[in-house]
Amino acid sequence: MSVKVFNKKKVFATLGFLFAGTVLLSSVLTTASAADIVVKDVGFQTPESVEYNPQGDSYLVSNINGSPFDKDNNGFISKLSPEGKVLDLKWIAGGKKGVTLNAPKGMVADGNTLYVADIDTIRTFNLTTGKPIANYPIAGSSFLNGMTPSSKGGVWVTDSGVAPGFKPAGTDAIYHVSAKRKIKTLTKGKDLGRPNGILEKDGQLIVVTIASGQVHHFDLNGEWLGAEAFPYNKLDGLIMDNKGNVIFSSWKAQAIKEIQPDANPKTLFTGLKSPADLGYDTKRNRLLIPSFLTNKVWIKSLPTD
Repeated sequence: MSVKVFNKKKVFATLGFLFAGTVLLSSVLTTASAADIVVKDVGFQTPESVEYNPQGDSYLVSNINGSPFDKDNNGFISKLSPEGKVLDLKWIAGGKKGVTLNAPKGMVADGNTLYVADIDTIRTFNLTTGKPIANYPIAGSSFLNGMTPSSKGGVWVTDSGVAPGFKPAGTDAIYHVSAKRKIKTLTKGKDLGRPNGILEKDGQLIVVTIASGQVHHFDLNGEWLGAEAFPYNKLDGLIMDNKGNVIFSSWKAQAIKEIQPDANPKTLFTGLKSPADLGYDTKRNRLLIPSFLTNKVWIKSLPTD
């Protein structure tokens, strides 16, 4: 596949529904402004994703706790209040209460079900009790990462196609996992550029990439519609706010950016090390930013005008 030059007005008009993430924590809270909080020194271990649970009005944080490649069954998910208080650091924990959880990454809260990407398996949990529901192994996958709800039911999930040492594994792919545990490969290939964050909007899937810095566009049958590239790579989280603005994170830029029609992305926040899978508190208009390498989470209010 070659990179097309897009009519940005047409492309960005389609950007709408977003993959959610979630907020965070705190035993130690540092207020950056009236509504901005830094949560650190609370026991996070490589926080990769945050997900807002609107049903329980709480924030969930996935913690890899070790290598993102190891099946060591010590990953965990923290539960926090909207004020950043840790309600349960290891609300869901690998190796306890019948839970298997190795290196949890992207999450989706849908109804009363929490979907979690875990290396080569999607695991589901009850959002009220935290009890495990089912496992969805995906044969041939190596690094399941970004997720978003699907209009077909279930979730879309990316395989970033990396092996230990973050070397190319050649398993780059996008899958659909139905609520009935059926797995379908939407598209697969090294030319996906190590896909990460993903969202669905108006019959399209939008995917940001780690290696190429591209934004790919697909229809829901897997047909590639084209791509655009930004001047920096290592793109990770992808969300949409209440006003329809599409926001993504970049490790390379150490920033959070907002996509602009017919213009370069607008910088919202900068100076952020390893900003990973973003979350969004729809009730409070807050952006939730986990720092993969520094074991902290930033909670930042977005503009209201």
